[in-house]
Amino acid sequence: MTIKGTKSNKTTQNKRPTITYSDAGVDISKGDDLVSKISPIAKSTAIKGSTGEIGGFGGLFDLNNAGFKDPILVSSTDGVGTKLQLAIETKSYFNIGIDLVAMCANDVLAQGAVPLFFMDYFATGKLDNEIAIQVIQGIAEGCKQSGCALIGGETAEMPGHYPFGSFDLAGFCVGAVERNKLLDKSAVKKGDKVIAVSSSGIHSNGYSLVRKILESNSINIFDKAVFDKDKSYADILMEPTLLYTNAFIAANKNFKVKSISHITGGGLIENPQRAFNQNLTLQFDMNNFLIPPVFSWLKEQANISFFELARTFNCGIGLLIFADEHDADEIIYDINDNGYNSFIIGDIIDKTGTMNVLFNGWNI
Repeated sequence: MTIKGTKSNKTTQNKRPTITYSDAGVDISKGDDLVSKISPIAKSTAIKGSTGEIGGFGGLFDLNNAGFKDPILVSSTDGVGTKLQLAIETKSYFNIGIDLVAMCANDVLAQGAVPLFFMDYFATGKLDNEIAIQVIQGIAEGCKQSGCALIGGETAEMPGHYPFGSFDLAGFCVGAVERNKLLDKSAVKKGDKVIAVSSSGIHSNGYSLVRKILESNSINIFDKAVFDKDKSYADILMEPTLLYTNAFIAANKNFKVKSISHITGGGLIENPQRAFNQNLTLQFDMNNFLIPPVFSWLKEQANISFFELARTFNCGIGLLIFADEHDADEIIYDINDNGYNSFIIGDIIDKTGTMNVLFNGWNI
C-alpha cells in the first residue's frame, strides 16, 4: 500500500470523523518551524567541543576537542521555581531563560568544573513560537555568559496538561574539571576566609513567598517599588540570576579556591555547610554588610525573622568562595577586576556547638 502525503479527508468511507494530531491540539508544523528558527540561536553559543546540529536525537560534545586530558564530568539539573509564574505575568521570557541556565551552570562551578554544554526542556499546553523564541534567546544569552554551548533540547506541546498561556521549564548542564583539580571540601580548614560574591537580586529561589507577599498585601507588580522609585517591582523581582563562571575562573586562576557554595534554596543557612566538613562552622560577620533594600522590604512585608529571611533568600550574596587567608585579597582583586563585587564575609572556625553557621551583627 502506498501512503501519500496528501491532506486527509475529514471523513472516511464509514462516515466516522477523522481526528488528527492537530485536532488534538498538537501542531507538528509549528514545532518544526520553531526548530528552524532556534537553530541559529543555538549555533551562536558554540564553543570548542560542541558539534552536531540541533534537531537530532542527541546533543554531541567532544571533550578532547575542548582541551581536557583526564576530565571528571559534573552535571546539574534544575528549573526556575515559581518565579516562572511571575515571568509569565510580566512577560519576562528572555530573563527567565537566563535564570534557567544560571541555576544549573552555577551549581556546576561548586565542584570546580566549568560549564560545557546545556540542554533545555520547554513544555506548554499550546505552543506560542514567539514566546518560545524569547525564552530560547534568554537561554542562549545565559549560555554565552556562562561559557557553555546550547547543544539541544526538547519542546513539548501537551494540550490539556497545562493551562492556556502557561508553560514549564527545566534545564540540564554538564561541565568538566581535570581529575586533579576537583574541589574537595575537606581542604577547608580553621582560619580560612570566606569570600562573598554579590547577587544580582533574589535570583530564582523564594518566589513562592514573594508571590504570597504580593498577593497578601495587594501589591501591583507593575507599580514603582517603595524602596526604589526608579524601578517597578517587576523590574526588581524579575532581574535574572547572575552567572558566576567568569568570577570562578578569575578566582581560581592559580588554583587557590578550596571550596564553593552556590546560594540557592535554603539561603545562607543551609547552603554554606555543604562546602566544608561537619567539624567546622562558618562565622559570618554582617556588621559591615548592607543588605540590599529588596530583602529588607521582603522581611518587613512578610513580618519574618532574620533567620527565616536568611533561610529563604540569598540576602544579596549569590556565591561563597572558601580560601586560605593569605590568598583571599588576591582572589577578591581578580574577581572584582572581572566586573563582580566580592568581599570578605566571614571565617571558618572550629565547631563548638550544633550550629554549622553563625552570624555576627544580625539578630538571628
